[in-house]
Amino acid sequence: MTDAGEASARETKVLRKIALRLLPFMGLLYFTAYLDRVNVGFAALTMNRDIGLSAAAYGLGSGIFFIGYFLFEIPSNLILEKVGARRWIARIMITWGVLSAAMAFVRGPTSFYGVRFLLGVAEAGFFPGMILYLTYWFPWARRARIIAMFMLAIPLSSVVGAPVSTALLGVSVLGLHGWQTMFLLEGIPAVLLGIAVIFLMTDRPAAAAWLTADERAVLQAALDREAQPAAGHVHGLAAAVRSPQVWRYALVYFGVIMGNYGLSFWLPQIVKGFGGLTNQQTGWLTALPYLVAAVAMYLWGRHSDRTGERVWHFGLPAALASAGFLLAAMAHDPSIQFAGLSAATIGVCCAAPMLWSFPTRFLRASAAAGGIALINSVGNLAGYAGPSIMGFMKEATGDYSGGLMVLAVSLGLSVLLAAEFRRNRPG
Repeated sequence: MTDAGEASARETKVLRKIALRLLPFMGLLYFTAYLDRVNVGFAALTMNRDIGLSAAAYGLGSGIFFIGYFLFEIPSNLILEKVGARRWIARIMITWGVLSAAMAFVRGPTSFYGVRFLLGVAEAGFFPGMILYLTYWFPWARRARIIAMFMLAIPLSSVVGAPVSTALLGVSVLGLHGWQTMFLLEGIPAVLLGIAVIFLMTDRPAAAAWLTADERAVLQAALDREAQPAAGHVHGLAAAVRSPQVWRYALVYFGVIMGNYGLSFWLPQIVKGFGGLTNQQTGWLTALPYLVAAVAMYLWGRHSDRTGERVWHFGLPAALASAGFLLAAMAHDPSIQFAGLSAATIGVCCAAPMLWSFPTRFLRASAAAGGIALINSVGNLAGYAGPSIMGFMKEATGDYSGGLMVLAVSLGLSVLLAAEFRRNRPG
């Protein structure tokens, strides 16, 4: 074996060891976060009637989470960079777990809005913090697959969470409604995992006692190769905020998130509306497209890393999602609608991790913390817009077609904007 081949084999071995150490635990954290974020979609099957939420009020309250998230996202990520991931992620998880459980005690639209807003404040910084954290451990050439593996928590949270959450809707504890029981039981794991983070998470490679000195040197050499200054790379928070590329990524991500949360917060109710389904059957049927999406995400991310291509690996699944929403909006047969929604689910889940392979390459140092948070916070404003538009359109027209059409357009615009990535790639 040549010296170069031997070095590459050593690097691969070290990165595999790091992935096996970090990704299962990080994935579990994101699984819990995402489930606590979207389980309101399953609660809505019975909660809306119990506390008097209209379709518009539910959509507004589901999305208001992202207003709190937007306001505190960048400060939270900058604090994480300063104090370390271990302490800050632990704080995030414990506070959001408590607030997620507090959803059990909402009594009407006002308290629903208030707790959802505070939940967004509490969780702000978690996802971009995790993306930033991955840049400390994995070079760009391996990052699409790694981010896709981390983001498998999104579809898996629905694969597992859909049947579990809908089953809990039928469980009454201490006189509570099923949806209250669901919120209480699903909030507890976040608190426990937040405590575990303090003991299990390593802030930086230099502090990783589970790596040998030689392994740390191999990793640092891999990271140093892409740390060299190059045209198009952005250093510093102010430069990141001024960068047209950062804002372009944010707008593209806005379209993806519009589709993602417009779908995830409303899919259980859309499926239940097909008719003749119990809550439990609705949960199992909702889980199916996410199961396929989980497999597709991993394979698509691996293919992107093997080919080194990113733009088409984002554009094609985003276009699939747009077409899926359009089909669901225009179809009248429930089976065709479900096929369209399934295609949209797979497309959104595959496109999202590909998007993050772009900014994590050209953002450096404090620009990475602030820039990633800026892209995520602006993009996640669509988490407010998507569910709200779906709710208002449902109330105004009596069906979901208009809202699904808006989601199709948002993904289509993301595809058009992403075409510029090929002409604006940093070195």
